[in-house]
Amino acid sequence: MKKHSSATHQRSGPLSPTRIGPAWGLLGVAAFSLTVPLTRITVAGGGMSPLFVACARAVVATLLAATALLVTRQPLPRGGQWLRLGIVAAGVVAGFPLLTTFALTTTSAGHSAVVIALLPAATAVLAVLRTEERPPRAFWCAAAAGAVAAVGFAVFSGGGLGSLHWPDLLLFGAVVAAAAGYAEGGLLARELGPWQTISWALVLSAPPMVALAGIAVAGQPPTGSPAQWASFAYLGVVSMFLGFLAWYRGLAYGPMAQVSQIQLVQPVLTLGWAALLLGESLAWSTALGALAVIACAGSAVRTRLGYPCGSGPARTESIPLAGRNRTKTAEEAADNGSTAQRQSTAPARAIR
Repeated sequence: MKKHSSATHQRSGPLSPTRIGPAWGLLGVAAFSLTVPLTRITVAGGGMSPLFVACARAVVATLLAATALLVTRQPLPRGGQWLRLGIVAAGVVAGFPLLTTFALTTTSAGHSAVVIALLPAATAVLAVLRTEERPPRAFWCAAAAGAVAAVGFAVFSGGGLGSLHWPDLLLFGAVVAAAAGYAEGGLLARELGPWQTISWALVLSAPPMVALAGIAVAGQPPTGSPAQWASFAYLGVVSMFLGFLAWYRGLAYGPMAQVSQIQLVQPVLTLGWAALLLGESLAWSTALGALAVIACAGSAVRTRLGYPCGSGPARTESIPLAGRNRTKTAEEAADNGSTAQRQSTAPARAIR
């Protein structure tokens, strides 16, 4: 096949000439924005233990993921891909849900949303370390400012210096776990495909999640109101599976630099849902903290996305989409210039 034939030509722009990429990305962010308030609803009153909510929702999502993999006859991951899937599973299937669920038993959804707003910058930092990029000093300054803003909000909203409580520590741990999972998942999605990556991560995590869910049920049989069970169903079906399908599909369509920044509106949406569903008041300190963290995270993400990669050879990128591999070779990536280089390194990031 000739190099310049229509079958092998790689465009420097997104896979779709329309706004379908940002639309899918916004749909995914909208789905994730309900996760924190609905988790708060499910654990309210003590009818469902935090361990049950965090693990059983992953079991529900695994059933959907396994069905999708079997129906579409997806090939098994190979070699080291299993280890990388383990990082994704540990971060976004186990770590983030467990840590946030236990934190939300004693802290508000609005408070949690502000701390979790640090996730875009944290993901960008880990992606830089993972891909060995060389961003400018402004990137590190913005990321550090975001961390200081998030920690400062958690400390002062908790009652002053020295009052960083254990829910805040759990939330910061959740940010680190999710950032590691999203950074690795964003790279792995180029090899396995967007929805295939989260599906295999769910399947890989199924044995421990099923075991922990069984322990939770044996220790405390779950009970709850219809609203709590509906919230739990949303967490399992949408937050843990369908939301990822929309988010990663949006990143696959691209442009990645544009789609990935949509997640910066998620804390704002979460605060709105917390006020609407939980009746939480939006204090000036919460609004100020949210604006500070979002501004720093947005600055870090924009600085990184606007900085071209190092002088090394262009990487090969393959994004399976709609049953067809769209592959970017090293030679084609070089011809496409800095725009394609920025797109090929932008990680898949989202707040769960």
